[in-house]
Amino acid sequence: MFGSLHTLIPAAPVLSNIKPEDIPPPTPIHFPQCYPQVQDDDDGGDQQQADSAPEGRTRKPITKLLQSIVRPTDLSISHLEALGVQVIPDSTPEELVPDPSFIPDFAAWDALSSEEAHLKNESTRKRLNNGALSPGCQTYLDRKRELSIDNDAAYRTVRRLPAPKGQSQARLGNAYEFYRHLELFTTYWDDTSKPTPPGPKPTETASSETPNGADGDSKEKEEDANTPKEAEYFRTCSGEKMPPDYRGGMVNAFLKLVAYDFGCNVTAARVEPRLHITTNQSSPRSRSSYFTSGCTFLFRSPTTREAARAGVVEGPLAAVSARHTITFPPTPSTDKESLLDLSRELISAIITAQHRAREGKTEKRIGENAWWASKPRWGGGPGGPIGREIEAQSAKSTNDVILGDKDAPPPESAADAAPPPPPAPVISPSSSSPAPSSAPSLASSLARRPYSSLSSSSSRGSSSSGSSSKRLKTKSGKDGKQNPIYDAYRRVQPPNSQWDKKAKYTAIGRVKSAGYDDIFVISGLFHHVSVVRVRVPNRLLEVLEGNLNDVDKKGGRSWGKVEVRRSQWFDFFKQEERVKAVQLMWGVMAWLMREETEEKGEGEGGGGGGDVVMSGQTRDY
Repeated sequence: MFGSLHTLIPAAPVLSNIKPEDIPPPTPIHFPQCYPQVQDDDDGGDQQQADSAPEGRTRKPITKLLQSIVRPTDLSISHLEALGVQVIPDSTPEELVPDPSFIPDFAAWDALSSEEAHLKNESTRKRLNNGALSPGCQTYLDRKRELSIDNDAAYRTVRRLPAPKGQSQARLGNAYEFYRHLELFTTYWDDTSKPTPPGPKPTETASSETPNGADGDSKEKEEDANTPKEAEYFRTCSGEKMPPDYRGGMVNAFLKLVAYDFGCNVTAARVEPRLHITTNQSSPRSRSSYFTSGCTFLFRSPTTREAARAGVVEGPLAAVSARHTITFPPTPSTDKESLLDLSRELISAIITAQHRAREGKTEKRIGENAWWASKPRWGGGPGGPIGREIEAQSAKSTNDVILGDKDAPPPESAADAAPPPPPAPVISPSSSSPAPSSAPSLASSLARRPYSSLSSSSSRGSSSSGSSSKRLKTKSGKDGKQNPIYDAYRRVQPPNSQWDKKAKYTAIGRVKSAGYDDIFVISGLFHHVSVVRVRVPNRLLEVLEGNLNDVDKKGGRSWGKVEVRRSQWFDFFKQEERVKAVQLMWGVMAWLMREETEEKGEGEGGGGGGDVVMSGQTRDY
């Protein structure tokens, strides 16, 4: 019964349906190359800036500097320099993963046969922090085999086309969802795993040949005519026309190939991700603002079935940011698009760090106990009916509310309105019009009746009348009374909660004694993916919360710098680069999900023992 679902997926057009001159040119691929370099405070970088500043003028606090950004065009390289951002591109997996000992020896795993991998699989599995075992060499070889399938063979399986003669149908296994999204990309991007298609061939003119040659050509033509030709698929649109959801779905499908085996999953945030910035909380003029982000998160799945059914997630472990900008310059520069792209990655990383720092804390809502969120409006007066509430008091029926502009005057006065029929069970022709005094009495009773006591039952008179005016059924509350949308305007309270009630915020994989948190951002652009590691200092999070001063005794940044390391860009169309991306994500997941063990002794940050240390080789930074 699901055989017709494949028709919902738009397939790439066939070559014979569209003329070559109608195909738009391919979209050029240039990656953002914004690499700000900031000196350490110990080297005197910020001290030189403070000395060069005019006398009597101090450096603007970082919170006020970030809050001055109103629109994307206000962003400049000076904001990243104030944060102390330092970007290191083209980092190796050993440089990205804090402890390279958690990266398996993939070269040795690739040399194993299927029998050897089956025998050594259990010895390559390690205990994770969720109590389960990590995937072994056999799982890795399965993922490598699935991602090494030829793209055309995978597309035939996705399109449900039969395999060519002499070939078997490709078995995609767990990578079916990945190839399904990759097939959607072929409509907008050229498959870079194939050579560049040649131009149209010139028409061949008839040439005079010997009779024997003519007979040979005729036989070849007959054989070609009898051989069925396979339909050729190709790109028909430019990359800028691709829907934004395609890229996000592709990155998520790729991550799930590794994350599922480690007990994790990519989940969209139920609450909008926001980077909260607050000025000095000790000041009476403290101000709070935020930057939004469209990122998703990599969470750890709960181990109990009840929590999984309830939608509980743990983490986050990392952020996933798929962006859709395609206009980058070919040379390294600090243009606006490259600057904005780097800023979006940084916002996703700092948001993830703020969420991980919520472990063991309770939410303090913005505006809690503030005058604008606790004192009534209108000078403390009770207010009165507004908008459609005024019309409801004079409506013909007490069950419906006429839609319209809340500030527009009523279409007719109460005196000209048709009076309601009398409550008599039988209406005679002589008594069809009520007494003149009945209309004022009903209007006065409606005026004395509060709007919240109107009945929520459906209107019967409006269904029989031929009026073309739209009507709105109001919703009833828990106590049976009305709860119109105007109650939200009257309600005086702080903004909604920014914490996900079903999220168990915890810093999974963080080194407890360190003064920073290594945040991984899986970044997607074009048909490529890259892994970014952002080292967010704890001091920076405290400064953004408005708790501490952002300037140390020397006049520099109190948090030092924000180090950003980026891997190469891996192409989804190329089999060898897909495998390299899986190897990198394997090492990242093994580091984040490593088992926690208690060790006695003195912690790195001073004080008594009992610090939580992860198993594996330890390194100092």
